[in-house]
Amino acid sequence: MKLVVFDVDGTLVDSQGLILHAMDSAFDAAGLALLPREQVLSIVGLSLPVAVAQLLPQADPDTVTQVVEGYKTAYATARAEQAAPLYAGAADCLDRLAARDDILLAVATGKSRRGLDAVIAAHGWQGRFLSLQTADGHPSKPHPAMLHAAMSETGTEAADSIMIGDTSFDMQMARQAGMTGFGVSWGYHLTQALTDAGAAQIFGDFASLTQAIERWSA
Repeated sequence: MKLVVFDVDGTLVDSQGLILHAMDSAFDAAGLALLPREQVLSIVGLSLPVAVAQLLPQADPDTVTQVVEGYKTAYATARAEQAAPLYAGAADCLDRLAARDDILLAVATGKSRRGLDAVIAAHGWQGRFLSLQTADGHPSKPHPAMLHAAMSETGTEAADSIMIGDTSFDMQMARQAGMTGFGVSWGYHLTQALTDAGAAQIFGDFASLTQAIERWSA
């Protein structure tokens, strides 16, 4: 059996608008100056407390906590009004891979389990992924704990597993877990950053990514 692990934000789901809105709201509520879009998106993929601490390296713990909680509230409110859309071709890719009896699907995301459950419900993915790894129970990416847990739950080995993601954190995590990393160019980190982080290949659309996964799994 082959294991294909997907990141969520920036890979399957275009959550950029929700992320930027929630972070702006959290910073504003804490009386902080808003950050440039590129700076905010650079931390997508990290667990939220780690991401906020990285954005505010000089802030005291109480301020970091205030921003984290403000982000959670703003994101949940915005998500309830409108779910983040899938990237073009994401649903077809998952459908095609799920139809294979030799491929297992999993998720490794910096989102909370509550946030991931909301994405799964919004897109009808209940039962689609055999393993769901979130920031709630693991160190932040690029620590490989989420991938180790996904392999343990599915009974697969690193040599038969692959990580699909849009950030250097995903590629570093894959490398530390001993598995192949495929990068996608439509997310939040530049392709050069993905290459530098160890991406085996980088893809510009889901059609070419799906074909590459099928070739890898053959």
